[in-house]
Amino acid sequence: MNLKVYLDLYALLQSDDSNRSERRTFGLTHAGLKENPTVQLMVWVEERRSKLKKPLLSDTLSTYLYGITLTLVIFAFILGVLSGIGLLRYNGHEPVNVIYFMAMVIFVPLFTMTLSLLSMLKANSARSMLVHISPAFWMERILSLFPSKMEKQVQRIYSELKVNPLLLNWLVIKRSQLLALAFSSGLLVSLLAMVSTQDIAFAWSTTLSVSAESFQHFLQQIAFAWRDLFPWAVPSVELVEKSQYYRLGEKLGKGMIEDAAFLGEWWKFLLFATLFYAIFLRFLLYLLASMGLKRAIAQSFNALEGVPKLLNDMNEPIISTGAREDERIFDSQEMVYPRMVHTFDTSYDVVLGWALDKESCVLINESMHIISPTVEEVGGANSLDEDKEVIVRCHGEVLLYVKAWEPPTMDFIDFLELLLQKADKVLVAPLGTQNKGYLAKEKDLNVWARKLLTLNAEKVWLKVSGVKVPDREALNADS
Repeated sequence: MNLKVYLDLYALLQSDDSNRSERRTFGLTHAGLKENPTVQLMVWVEERRSKLKKPLLSDTLSTYLYGITLTLVIFAFILGVLSGIGLLRYNGHEPVNVIYFMAMVIFVPLFTMTLSLLSMLKANSARSMLVHISPAFWMERILSLFPSKMEKQVQRIYSELKVNPLLLNWLVIKRSQLLALAFSSGLLVSLLAMVSTQDIAFAWSTTLSVSAESFQHFLQQIAFAWRDLFPWAVPSVELVEKSQYYRLGEKLGKGMIEDAAFLGEWWKFLLFATLFYAIFLRFLLYLLASMGLKRAIAQSFNALEGVPKLLNDMNEPIISTGAREDERIFDSQEMVYPRMVHTFDTSYDVVLGWALDKESCVLINESMHIISPTVEEVGGANSLDEDKEVIVRCHGEVLLYVKAWEPPTMDFIDFLELLLQKADKVLVAPLGTQNKGYLAKEKDLNVWARKLLTLNAEKVWLKVSGVKVPDREALNADS
């Protein structure tokens, strides 16, 4: 699930012209999705996306968001590289104070990640201050000041699109983690580049009264994640003692100059600190923000105007308001077919639709309260070979839907004769239109009765919804 699906659903709900029957047909053909409305909506969007006007709203906004995010990521990475170079710059007179770099790769990430976690807890609030103090939020606002055709179009869409505040907050949170990752990656690159190209002497210096032993113990606690696997990446007591630096005088002490090569070992600790605190933990937070965004999109699905009605149309049976069959009795003197039934059984081995697609047959089955394990489309656009493949799978009692207003053709009769070779019984059911409760007109039923009578097949029965069957004497007289 992603933002594109959410925006496509929004656009479809604004322009959707599907009727109640089409939505219910979709629900019946995807009955397994009823218990998962979000997935059901996603599948519905996939099937109807082609009906949207081009360019898609989702494509326009996705292009904008991708472009501005890429710009911000590149900017954050470059800023990280420059910051790292500034922190590690060695002028040859004074050693590089590791505390500055440690603050940037350990303490600042921990502080910002704490704010991010609090932002996630407060994301439901439309006016969450923690979200709106994010650098990603304000950097985008600054970039939006630059005029462009895309920006004007997006601003127009934003003014028309009512996006759930929860969704917008999670977008900012996720993007903030991505920018922080880019910045930390810049710091990592600068560290590797500076250590590889320069002979840097590291030291630590602070005004606080901290002994070398206490500082080394502090470093041990910081390195808890890797000290057992990589003990060489934790400064020893000796290294901490020899690298303590006091800013007195303009020249380095003789001992520090002699141990310059030894002081360079600090880079291993700084590397692992950057990888763990600035990269790894931030990546975990990014994954958490991604999951939060997906959950926010799922919740926003149901908040869109029109979604409750759409789900109701998909999953609730259509209640017919037409007259019941026993109330629509026609008095016919022309009906001469000897094998007629007035009501459907509750189940059939196979249901076929002649020039009726499978989805329509499923909807008709529900309207007639019919259960069948197999529903197939035959005739119409199907080739003869395709129809024969369907016949091979037929058995037992077969219900065959036909359009009552379309007279039976020779193709239909040929198909029916082949079907009789596999089926024990075939019930031909001429159907009227849906708004008439699928009840066929009397004159249409008479046409089908005469045609089936010429077939003279004892396995073929005719469904005559609402037609009064003549008595046996009248039948014999007409025959």
